[in-house]
Amino acid sequence: MPRVLITEALFKEIGKKFSTTEAQTVVDLLENVATHPKKGKVLGSVGGVLIKEVKYMKFRFYCITDGHQLKFGSADELAALLMKFVAMSEKKNQQRTINRIKRVLRSLGFEGF
Repeated sequence: MPRVLITEALFKEIGKKFSTTEAQTVVDLLENVATHPKKGKVLGSVGGVLIKEVKYMKFRFYCITDGHQLKFGSADELAALLMKFVAMSEKKNQQRTINRIKRVLRSLGFEGF
């Protein structure tokens, strides 16, 4: 089963934006992606790293992962997959957030988050 990692900054942002019970619901939704790795919409790719979006109400949560392993990987490769949630936005800030993620991936790579 793939590992899901939520960055510290995103975790704090979820805590500020949502009540305690709703924040737990959001974290459970994000961790549920481990059991369903193809869940979410693929928004683009930068150097083989996929950017995916998972929706919750009017919010979008962005995940980066190795695109090749997700698409063509065997069960063993899928088990070693790391899915890292790096940002969240509302619908109105969606494109700005996606562009920021792409900029970080181009300059620093997957390790930039």
